[in-house]
Amino acid sequence: MSAPAIAIVDYGMGNRRSVEKALERVGARPLITRDPADLRAAEGLLLPGVGAFPAAMRAIRELELEDVLVAQARAGVPFFGACMGMQLLFDSSEEGEGATGFGLLRGEVRPLDTRGLKLPQMGWNDVRWTRETPLNRGLPDPSIFYHVHSYVPHPADPEDVLGTSEYGSPFVTVVARDNVYGAQFHPEKSSAHGLALLENFASICARVAA
Repeated sequence: MSAPAIAIVDYGMGNRRSVEKALERVGARPLITRDPADLRAAEGLLLPGVGAFPAAMRAIRELELEDVLVAQARAGVPFFGACMGMQLLFDSSEEGEGATGFGLLRGEVRPLDTRGLKLPQMGWNDVRWTRETPLNRGLPDPSIFYHVHSYVPHPADPEDVLGTSEYGSPFVTVVARDNVYGAQFHPEKSSAHGLALLENFASICARVAA
C-alpha cells in the first residue's frame, strides 16, 4: 500500500507541526491545510486541538470548514480527532458558555471529575482497551499516553468507547465508531505507543483508499 495522504486540519488551534512530524515518521504523507479542496482529496483527516471547545468551533465555522469535514466523515473517509479535536466530534460541550460540536458521535463533553485532584490533568495515563479495532491493534493493554485536559467526553452509546483511563475517577479517553476515531490524549507526544496508534490510523487510511 502507498503512503496515505492525511490532511491535518489547520484552524489555528493545535500542535499541527508536531502532528505532521509524527505522521511523517510512521510513513504517511501529511498536509497541513484549511483548503476545502485539499480536505476533500485527502485519504484521511486528522483534527488536532488545544484550547477551549467554544473557541475551536467558532474558528472552524468562521473558516467554513465544518460542513466539508462532516461530509467527508459521513462519506467514509477515516477521521481522527486528537485531544480537543476528539471532543469536537461530539454533540456539545459544557465548557465556557457551551457550544455545539460536529455531532458525528452522540454525547456531550463535561468537566473531568477529579475528586479533588488538580486541573488540568497533565501527565501519563494507563489506557485500558474495551475491545480491539484497527486503531489499537497490536498495542498492549494497558498502553500509556500523555494527557493534558480538564474536560472529557460522555458518549451516549457505550459501544463508542474504545479506551478508558483514570484521574480521580474513571473517564473515557478513546472513542471509535465506524471510520470516526478520537483520543483525549496527544498521540504525537506519547512516545512509542502514540506513534503506533498513528501508524495504525495511517494503515486504516491506506486500506480505505485502496
